[in-house]
Amino acid sequence: MMLKDFTIANMLDMTQTIAGELFEGKTYPWEVLPEIGDFIVKLGKTLDPAEYDYLEGDIWIAKSAKVAPTACINGPAIIGKNTEVRHCAFIRGKALVGEGCVVGNSTELKNVVLFNNVQVPHYNYVGDAVLGYKSHMGAGSICSNVKSDKKLVVVKDGGEKIETGLKKFGAMLADHVEVGCGSVLNPGTVIGRNTNIYPLSPVRGCVPANSIYKNKDEIVAKQ
Repeated sequence: MMLKDFTIANMLDMTQTIAGELFEGKTYPWEVLPEIGDFIVKLGKTLDPAEYDYLEGDIWIAKSAKVAPTACINGPAIIGKNTEVRHCAFIRGKALVGEGCVVGNSTELKNVVLFNNVQVPHYNYVGDAVLGYKSHMGAGSICSNVKSDKKLVVVKDGGEKIETGLKKFGAMLADHVEVGCGSVLNPGTVIGRNTNIYPLSPVRGCVPANSIYKNKDEIVAKQ
């Protein structure tokens, strides 16, 4: 079974992350989830100390980044150049945050890769997820990462499905995805490039590229 529209190659611009090596040899973005933590430690040790400060606990923060004194960052973590980590952000660990990103007030990150220029600016939970270049999560939108029955997550696209073998799987957002305020991206949600999700949407399964998600029965192509 092959969900060709939702491969790494069709979803993510690898020139917009320093984590390219993490994705090499993999087909789908969720395949990186078990390896993020170890990769951050490996990559962090190669970063230029003239550009990144090292903090105890395997934390690397770009000197050009702005981090609020009230933010909490646990390692392993990398905070990229010109990124802003705002008041009371909580980075729980295993977080690779790209360049020019915004991690906002009361936003929580755990086991994630954020490509460059991603914005999670207001009250977002992003766990066990990959967010593509210039993707944006509206205020209060979250990635639900564990099924209520605690079973392993299956990615479904119509009649096709792929067993991920993962208990924790937040959401996979391609480049330029816009998630409306107050939306819940259920475990196994995969959203294609340039797609918009209406506010207050409960989303699950695969949403095609270049579309507008109004509800599960009304997904229209962008004109």
